[in-house]
Amino acid sequence: MKQENIRNVAIIAHVDHGKTTLVDRLLWASHVFRDNQQVEERVLDSNDQERERGITILSKNISINYKGVKINVIDTPGHADFGGEVERVLNMADGALLIVDAYEGPKPQTRFVLSHALERGLRIVVVVNKIDRPNADPEGAVDKVFDLMVELGATDEQLDFPVVYASAVNGYARLAPDDDNMDMVPLLDTIVSEIPAPEVDVDGPVALQVCTVDHSSYEGRIGVGRLVSGTLHEKEQVLVVKADGTERRAQIRKVYTFENLGKAEVTAADAGDIVAVIGIEDADIGDIITCPDNPVEMAPIAVEEPTMAVVFEASSSPLVGREGEIVGGRQLKERLMREKESNISMRINELEDKTGIEVAGRGVLHLSVLMETMRREGFEFQVGRPRVVYKTAEDGSKLEPIEEATVDVPNEYAGKAIEVMGTAGGIMEDMSSDETMTHLTFRIPSRGTMGLKTRILNATRGEAMLFHHFKEYGPYSGEMAGRKNGGMIAMSTGKAVAYALDTLQERGRLFVSPGDECYEGMIVGESAKEGDMVVNVEKAKSLGNQRSSSADKAIQLTPPITFTLEEALEYIEDDELVEVTPQSIRLRKRLLSATDRKKAAKK
Repeated sequence: MKQENIRNVAIIAHVDHGKTTLVDRLLWASHVFRDNQQVEERVLDSNDQERERGITILSKNISINYKGVKINVIDTPGHADFGGEVERVLNMADGALLIVDAYEGPKPQTRFVLSHALERGLRIVVVVNKIDRPNADPEGAVDKVFDLMVELGATDEQLDFPVVYASAVNGYARLAPDDDNMDMVPLLDTIVSEIPAPEVDVDGPVALQVCTVDHSSYEGRIGVGRLVSGTLHEKEQVLVVKADGTERRAQIRKVYTFENLGKAEVTAADAGDIVAVIGIEDADIGDIITCPDNPVEMAPIAVEEPTMAVVFEASSSPLVGREGEIVGGRQLKERLMREKESNISMRINELEDKTGIEVAGRGVLHLSVLMETMRREGFEFQVGRPRVVYKTAEDGSKLEPIEEATVDVPNEYAGKAIEVMGTAGGIMEDMSSDETMTHLTFRIPSRGTMGLKTRILNATRGEAMLFHHFKEYGPYSGEMAGRKNGGMIAMSTGKAVAYALDTLQERGRLFVSPGDECYEGMIVGESAKEGDMVVNVEKAKSLGNQRSSSADKAIQLTPPITFTLEEALEYIEDDELVEVTPQSIRLRKRLLSATDRKKAAKK
């Protein structure tokens, strides 16, 4: 039986193609906000980091009521590093809006999310956004989407997709690029007519699989999923089947459905709707909530394995505790174990020797978002260099994660881009050019992607666009050269002095400014040569009673290089650490004393 008054639709798109802005416009069109209400742009990117980075990190559920139909909208991340979120939430949808930029067409990350949607047999509605852009080619974008879907093995039914043309920023959607409609009604009509209503068994036993876990300080864990059959009542006794097959009884305390931007408490929820349940204390992703007398079996949720791991340790820096409030190893462990409960796409385990916690994720961005969240909570900690997660094949050979990398670069820099990719272990698989741009596709080990973006941008004067996502595990491709240039290592603890930095900047690039706190073993710059050099950043000018010819020469310092968390993680070598505090990101040697480093080098 179909629930005709419900539509469950996921929104999928490449980063920055206007997905979250489009959801804003749908909310306005369905009169969720008062006409004079002040609402922030990109209302769904509620997390600070999502606003700053301009990307969606966590999937979110909202609902829109339109012509008596409840449209549950699931906003999914566009970045491959957050693929764990995407794979889960697509289980809740019957169809998807694929948003494509009218100028750029489908991009690599569109392929990643679209392939998962097609595998699940979802009905795709293509929304060509930004049709108001100069040089926009809406028809060309539709042709590219068609080619991509053929390549991904879409069925004939999926290839017969409806198309809506939109400009989310200007708040209009059209069935043809040149008609004069100025509201979002055509898109809402298309969702209702083209996205299939959920096929459910209203009178069957209760069956719900938890796809995301929310947490409330008042209510505890909240399991969110789609009710596949039956009617779920509050205070109802249910059977919870865990992913490992264990079963136990529980009582549903409260049932919520999604209404506009929030949740609404209901006494009962019908099959086909997306619901949030409270009362299952250790609710986990993949748990099946079903009827105790007539349990329903459901396929487990499979999430791709993490490919990159990093070790978190309590900070051992001489400056520890000056900027952060939470510095202890015990608190760090507790915080990461809390993350383990709600974040299924990360693998978090304590090391055997108890020196730190290993966190494995999808990529450097995935890991750095967790670090950024923790530093904002007041944590101070240190992390080592990310390393890839290897596997062993059946024949005993070593396997490593291989990624597909695509580079869009102006024609004159294509040679430079190919050279940089080659030095990182990339093998070119495809190359196509038009009048201005060259599109390159490479197969590259995950190890080779560390720091690759910076090198590509430097080689192409900032003109290239690089995207990469995990493809498969392949044979290990041998050792790779690390960073060529050595570091400038501070020899003592104290504040950096302009006079000392003036002489040092002639020998390399600096990472610190005058007045910055430094300590022995901290990396204060990059040497122009190979091999580390120990430097004195506190050296002040000797004040004698004789005149110096350069006495009044003004010191002019080049601004220091500042690192984001991702850049710092990609920059360091195996014997170095990144110290993360709420206010600073510092690079340091694992062994702070120069004598200790020399002893270790001899072993």
